[in-house]
Amino acid sequence: MGADRAHMASVQAGGYPAWLDAQFATPQTMSRCDWLVSKGYDALGVNNSYKNGTTGFDACVWRKLLASPDTLRQRVTLALSEILVVSINSLSGGWRAFSAANYLDILENNAFGNYRTLLQQVSTSPAMGEFLTFRGNVKYNAATGALPDENYAREVMQLFTIGLLKLNMDGTPALSGGQQQETYALSDITGLARVFTGWDWDTSGTGTNTPDYQRRPMMQVAARHETGASTFLGSTVPAGLNGVDCLTAALDIIFSHPNVAPFVSKQLIQRLVTSNPSPAYVLRVASVFQNDGTGIKGNLKAVVRAILLDDEARNSANLTSNTFGKLREPMLRFTAWARAYGATSLSDAWAIGDTSDPATRLGQSPLRSPTVFNFFRPGYVPPNSSLSRSSLVAPEFQLANESSVVGYVNYVQGVISVGVGDVKADYTALLALADNAQSLLDEINTVIAAGQVGVDTIATFRAAVDSMPSGTASARANRVYAALVLIMAAPEFQVLK
Repeated sequence: MGADRAHMASVQAGGYPAWLDAQFATPQTMSRCDWLVSKGYDALGVNNSYKNGTTGFDACVWRKLLASPDTLRQRVTLALSEILVVSINSLSGGWRAFSAANYLDILENNAFGNYRTLLQQVSTSPAMGEFLTFRGNVKYNAATGALPDENYAREVMQLFTIGLLKLNMDGTPALSGGQQQETYALSDITGLARVFTGWDWDTSGTGTNTPDYQRRPMMQVAARHETGASTFLGSTVPAGLNGVDCLTAALDIIFSHPNVAPFVSKQLIQRLVTSNPSPAYVLRVASVFQNDGTGIKGNLKAVVRAILLDDEARNSANLTSNTFGKLREPMLRFTAWARAYGATSLSDAWAIGDTSDPATRLGQSPLRSPTVFNFFRPGYVPPNSSLSRSSLVAPEFQLANESSVVGYVNYVQGVISVGVGDVKADYTALLALADNAQSLLDEINTVIAAGQVGVDTIATFRAAVDSMPSGTASARANRVYAALVLIMAAPEFQVLK
């Protein structure tokens, strides 16, 4: 997410475990939904513009990502949003900003909680109900032959819990007779879809002219719910249960599947540390997911601790490994700059907006994935590359192309020099070093890129900065801007190790 000098010093003084403890204990800041209310976005707006639009959403999200002191909670929330995917782009009901903001609030509230609890709340959230089309889902109609919508039933298994293939605890495929085994079949989707019937917005008391219903869990409409038995994954939810109990029983069945621990653990490692974790690394983390030491499965606080303190994550030998690390997502390059240099919005407007355009902005924006499969697939491999020849995956490279690479550099050049909206950084410490290009670049390299930009690259950058005027306030500012752009464009910064 990024850190400034003071943050780095606190970690050096206390060590990694103490930093984790402090982050786990850091209180949450104002929720995204509450911030929207504080800014008046819960009013209908001119011509129902707030009710029917997305005004305020991007601001409430960037505010947390760039400035909330609970850095780790925000980082895990972002990671979870790329596994349990919802996109505001595909929400068409009223108060979309509140629906999407509430979804992120749910992820944040459970980022250090239990994955099973998170599944329950995600599965009853208005945003997920709309995004994966089971809001308003009805039971089988014998007269017309219409079946329940199967969208969520498929994705909750394929993407959120167990995946397509049976796994060993180390994340490798579990083979039978030398062949991979599928985790579920069409009959399992059909059986599970019966569970996700009868769910709809809870508009009781407030109607739809306020966003309150987008902040509440969905409710059951008994007449639409399938009360017969539902069989899937070799188990059966018995007949006669009400909708809430039926959903709970179904999620318990899914959560008990042996794939959940390795499937979710590997993706969290990929999001937080490295694209190609060793099976041993996955096994160690999945074992903690399966049992946190007290018999609890799905303890995300324990899982995050295991991921970040594992030897494979911390061992400096991996700095020179060609198989370790990951491409830094464009959003996280942006947060690195903002957090390193105290970027803030003096008006609390955070008017950064949607940064999805790859030609002119970051090519990625929070909760704006184009599909349920996230901005990039966990198993993506750049075609005809050395990565593919080495049987390595590189998920974030799915966002990298000629347009996005150039668009990113152009965008950050403007952000660094003039800010975006009234979001601006504080370069006081850098301006003091600006007349000495080597000292300036070394400082930025340390803070932004963990010192990983190589000496040859720094030498090239130094020559460029030295060619610029110095000695005046405006000249020093330009040298700082140029040095920052160069470091943020460097491959050694863009690849996180």
